[in-house]
Amino acid sequence: MGSDNLEKIKSQKKAWTEKVKSVKSLPVKFTTVSGEPIEMLYTPDDVAQINYLSDIGFPGEFPFTRGIHSNMYRGRLWTMRQFAGFGTPEDTNQRYHYLLKHGQTGLSVAFDLPTLMGRDADDPQSKGEVGICGVAISSLADMEVLFKGINLSEVSTSMTINGPAAMLLAFYIVVAQKQGSKLTQLRGTTQADILKEYVAQKEWIYPPTPSMKIITDMFEYCTNEMPQWNPISVSGYHIREAGSTAVQELAFTLADGFAYVEAGMAIGLDVDEFAPRLSYFFNSHLDFFEEIAKFRAARRIYAKRMRDKYGAKYPRTWILRFHTQTAGCTLTAQQPENNIIRTAYQALAGVLGGTQSLHTNSMDETLALPSEKAVKIALRTQQIIAHEIGVTNTIDPLGGSYFVEALTDKMEKEAEAYFEKIDALGGVIPAIEAGFFQREIADAAYRYQIELDKKEKIIVGMNDYIEENEKIEIPILYISPEVEIKQRERIAEVRASRNQEKVIETLDNLRRSAEDGKNLMPPLIECTRAYVTLGEMCNTLAEVFGVYEEPAVF
Repeated sequence: MGSDNLEKIKSQKKAWTEKVKSVKSLPVKFTTVSGEPIEMLYTPDDVAQINYLSDIGFPGEFPFTRGIHSNMYRGRLWTMRQFAGFGTPEDTNQRYHYLLKHGQTGLSVAFDLPTLMGRDADDPQSKGEVGICGVAISSLADMEVLFKGINLSEVSTSMTINGPAAMLLAFYIVVAQKQGSKLTQLRGTTQADILKEYVAQKEWIYPPTPSMKIITDMFEYCTNEMPQWNPISVSGYHIREAGSTAVQELAFTLADGFAYVEAGMAIGLDVDEFAPRLSYFFNSHLDFFEEIAKFRAARRIYAKRMRDKYGAKYPRTWILRFHTQTAGCTLTAQQPENNIIRTAYQALAGVLGGTQSLHTNSMDETLALPSEKAVKIALRTQQIIAHEIGVTNTIDPLGGSYFVEALTDKMEKEAEAYFEKIDALGGVIPAIEAGFFQREIADAAYRYQIELDKKEKIIVGMNDYIEENEKIEIPILYISPEVEIKQRERIAEVRASRNQEKVIETLDNLRRSAEDGKNLMPPLIECTRAYVTLGEMCNTLAEVFGVYEEPAVF
């Protein structure tokens, strides 16, 4: 657009603004959920600095702002996942078969808190938590039951596990091999993102430095043995759930991802060999346009950094592939049916933002693990978006929107400003140790809560449109205390029936490998075959690496 036309638009926009500024507005703050001010109107002068070819471009081409595939959903729909895991492995196995029968195309495993913390079901600190927030997995025996009747060479599996990720990957590998599958056939992801644990979710075992060593061991093993497996999913989801803004989620997630790239390169891995197997995991929150802009900005930032800073030669390495989950923190216990509507819009934002994989939360997840009916509604939400409303017909349909392009550009610039702050602190790990991320997120969460308290932001059914004496009449999934009893019995049977000499031998080898700095995946797989438990492996490594304690941050 010519400069004369732009000046004319600016002039007429100024005149229009003067004319309408006295028009009455609603008594709310016109900002994004993250607190970013939003103009009344966006016009070509708001995107005048953007070069279409270099900043936006075409789908499947650098900088991938409009999507990583040339035909996007016209060629293949996103993978539809539902996060599932509760009770015993038998319970969750039954749910997996149900989901696959109803059209789900990938499995996502939710583990209980003891598993997430590297503790066995019979650990005293596991009492009362076994099978409650996910499935209980303490050994290979549990994993064999979890995937009974499911051919692991034919499904893609995502496992949300961090501190003990390498151990759960070892369990998965051995189950697949016992089924007759080849490692080269296995497709899926271990979340494994330990840096975001220190930043937001707080489920860690070891200090940051040895934890990063375990991550690079997984990179090396998967690069050589499991070319279709993503050894890490760098997660912004939990950063957002902790109360961050969209820009903080964007910047902190990518900063963590770049730290993993640098760690892999530091041990001699070729960036073009291992980095294409890194995937990302973002939150899709309430602000529809802000989320779409966030996803678009993420691809652009990533492509530029991978090519220009880390010297990646191939387009496949420049591509940011990501999974999206709708925002659990936005679900309300009040009027829970409203959560179906929230989830639908959040899912739509993920699709319009170009996600490769999507999980839709169930309406009852703020109350308990989801019931089968709620899970089916959540899955049907994705299928309706895919097949009924026409948004998959064209690629990046909001591309070129003055508002969306201006917001995308703004989020990129603000993320870059955060990268500079993190670099000034010495990188991600020193920034974690200084409490930088934690303070930034806490401040953002506090600001948003103040806005809710003042009703500057409205959550329907929670701080406005409230129903007095509301009765919740949706069925809740109940986890019986029998689950913990069964799991304790199973682990007792495992300990009694295994070859104890082999257990001692493989654990000694694991300890020596950790002390000598060797890759830990082969000894972990050896331990798995000997039915060494998750807790036994984690405790052995803790003897070498120590256990992390977070410093107090004020």
